[in-house]
Amino acid sequence: MNHEVRNADVDPVSDVVIGKAVPRRGNAFSRLLGRIILRLIGWRITGHFPDVPKAVVIGAPHSSNWDGLVAAGVVLALQVRIGLMAKETLFRWPFARVLRWLGGIPIHRDSARGVVDQSVDRFREREKLFLGIAPEGTRTAAEQWRTGFYMIASRARVPVIVAVLDYGRRELRFADVLYPGEDYSAAEMGADMQRILGHYRGVVPRRPERLSLPLRTPENNADITRHKTD
Repeated sequence: MNHEVRNADVDPVSDVVIGKAVPRRGNAFSRLLGRIILRLIGWRITGHFPDVPKAVVIGAPHSSNWDGLVAAGVVLALQVRIGLMAKETLFRWPFARVLRWLGGIPIHRDSARGVVDQSVDRFREREKLFLGIAPEGTRTAAEQWRTGFYMIASRARVPVIVAVLDYGRRELRFADVLYPGEDYSAAEMGADMQRILGHYRGVVPRRPERLSLPLRTPENNADITRHKTD
């Protein structure tokens, strides 16, 4: 796989502006740390980041633990607070305070209210919240994408921010912002999903053989075949 090499002297976040409405976290040290991480791995951030207080942020393709390092560098460098759902049982001493500082949002798996309902509740309880979701749900060649993120955004009346991890260009790209309707039809959701998937097709993941099926094209299928036979 040929990865484009970035100049380490280029500011990795120069193209992105964060507005006042966006939930923030961090200080000068964490911002510097994030920029150092991105420079060391040769990545940059591009695209438009909407100035909104609440949103569902989806990221793909997710094929490796390295994706987490990229995401950490981006969040630190931008000083953006993005919450992640985690099992409620993890939020106990001595991990509870650390998990909450990292943006963890406890989800009760045995609750009569499912993950979507609980996520919508969190949006309604808070003035500002960005909820990060990996719609593939796994790092290993998911057969389909989970659409819970779309239902959460629709019911909470918040936008979906589309984040693309592209190892070919070594950039995390904020590619699009969608506003699902509260009473969407199956056709409307289908059209929005195709719009979202279109931003990911042709993107190079860290592990091509783990690319989820909805993102595969004849071109990257050939790359996957070569990778398996190398």
